[in-house]
Amino acid sequence: MAAAVSVERLLDAVELRCAFCLQFFSDPVLLAGCTHSFCRPCVLPHCRGKQRACCPLCREGFELKDLRPNRELAALVSLISEVVKEEELETRDETKPSEAVPCSDRSSVGRRPEEKEEIWDISKEETICFLRKGLNKAKEYASQIRRQITEDFCCMKDYVERQQRNTLMFIEQEQKAAREKTEETIHQLCGEANKLTDVKAQMNNSPERERYKGSPSTMTKTTLDEKLNVVKTAVEDLKRKLEILLLDYAQQFPPVQPPDLYQETSVCSLSPVSAARNPEPMISSQFSQWAADVAFDVTRINKHLVITAQNRTVMVSSSPIDYEPSPNRFCISQVMCSQSFSAGCHYWEVITKDSDGWAVGVAHETIGKRDKLGRTEHSWCVEWLGPKKQLSAWHRNQETLLPKDKPLKVGVFLELRNKTVSFYSITDKEMLLHTFEINTSNPLYPAFWLYGLERNGSLTLSHTNRR
Repeated sequence: MAAAVSVERLLDAVELRCAFCLQFFSDPVLLAGCTHSFCRPCVLPHCRGKQRACCPLCREGFELKDLRPNRELAALVSLISEVVKEEELETRDETKPSEAVPCSDRSSVGRRPEEKEEIWDISKEETICFLRKGLNKAKEYASQIRRQITEDFCCMKDYVERQQRNTLMFIEQEQKAAREKTEETIHQLCGEANKLTDVKAQMNNSPERERYKGSPSTMTKTTLDEKLNVVKTAVEDLKRKLEILLLDYAQQFPPVQPPDLYQETSVCSLSPVSAARNPEPMISSQFSQWAADVAFDVTRINKHLVITAQNRTVMVSSSPIDYEPSPNRFCISQVMCSQSFSAGCHYWEVITKDSDGWAVGVAHETIGKRDKLGRTEHSWCVEWLGPKKQLSAWHRNQETLLPKDKPLKVGVFLELRNKTVSFYSITDKEMLLHTFEINTSNPLYPAFWLYGLERNGSLTLSHTNRR
């Protein structure tokens, strides 16, 4: 009975019964996460109808793809089963009278117990050795994974710190250069002011000051205007460089949450530079009662354009944006608003002064992602093209030249009751640019186009505050 004792010890040391059926494992499978084993026929009904099930022993979650065949355990169970069967046969044979045993069976039945125990001990040692090798391999693999993860995170940490240092250094350099340029301009302006004071004093003391009346003041005024323009240009350049820098930084390090522009929109909208660029919100009293609160749509925008300032500013990006896939995303540098209008009167304004080439209009939802605004049957717009320095109106790919200067702000009045859309140049008052008759009853969306991706142009939707 030495073999039986060895089997009992092995059963105490190694769990060979399934936690579901409490029988020896049949076609055992291993859970990749917690390494617990179960019979395949038992664990499959447990997972049926569930996308993710829990281990009955440790409650760790797993999926069907995490099941791995446990061939070592299957071999061990098969071996134990054979030993148990032999033990049962031996027990039944020992209960029979010795004279009833045929001579032909003495070679197997009459085998000495010491030989069986020796065979079992050898099999047990081989199994334990095999299991230990597998355990050592698993430990070595886990150690390699830990080392690799540690190295990867160290590299990422170094990269982030390096980018932070470079970004802060760049901002400091730009700020220093702008400060020096501004101080130099102020110094020059102070010199000009002193000269103006001296000239004024000379004119007051000169009996012939009437002869030179207007000349020094005109010259000084021109000089002051030039200096002020230099200061304004320097400040505008600094704003643009800082805004582009912040946009590039947000694109390199997107938030962990996804895109839902992505997170990207929230990052850009918090930019103090973008907030500083927003002009004072003004809406003409003539159209204020129909003012519409519109915003750009991240699903209908070209990947080379980025939206900032609470989805109210669209500008050219220095690199493509990784937007969420959308079947309606434009292949050209266009964008639409998320709001549509199918009845009534609606009015909105667009600041165009920061772009050398643009189009502002309305379009039907079915406009193709490769269709240009104003070149289809169901889209209307006014357009300013930089190189031509010409304002024109477009519909059905037909151009109507407008003998007007470039508007710094464009107002759009959509009057669906009369089926017209009118475009105005907004300064101190509204100046009508062009009116289209609309031949569609489908909902219309505000639509825009930016010309020249390399020029970093931008369009901004005015806030809907009243005067």
